[in-house]
Amino acid sequence: MSLQSNPFLHLIDEISRLQGRLKTLFSTFHGYTGLTRFEQLVLTSVTEAVVPPTASQIGRSLGVPRQAIQRAANDLEVAGIIEKTDNPDHKRAPLLIATEKGRALKKVSDQLALETAEAMLGEIDAEKCLQLSGELHDLRKAIENYLRTTAAKK
Repeated sequence: MSLQSNPFLHLIDEISRLQGRLKTLFSTFHGYTGLTRFEQLVLTSVTEAVVPPTASQIGRSLGVPRQAIQRAANDLEVAGIIEKTDNPDHKRAPLLIATEKGRALKKVSDQLALETAEAMLGEIDAEKCLQLSGELHDLRKAIENYLRTTAAKK
């Protein structure tokens, strides 16, 4: 099988192109929230976490270098959107929590996302979205399993 005929590589190409289109679709948020894409990712990660995360945990979860997450977190802290709190498990890796201002900004962002998502349901069927999200979830889990398995063999 060649690179051009490999179905997995075709899937990766489509996902990469999709990611670019999704960034464009949701890029208007910056004008409303004033947040960069990374700042929005950090705020979302912090507000949706079950327990307050560290920058490293967010980076690992998103597959993004910790340094990029740390820069965004620092900017959010200066803006009063998140704050750092002591981490009992690690002195040099503070936990990140949203401030009241951060939670309010996330609420605005969520409303904008919902409006965009609702508009997109005019373009693609809701059932198809659920089917695709389930399939992508299965793909992510398979990749995670493969990575764990190959890492264990090394």
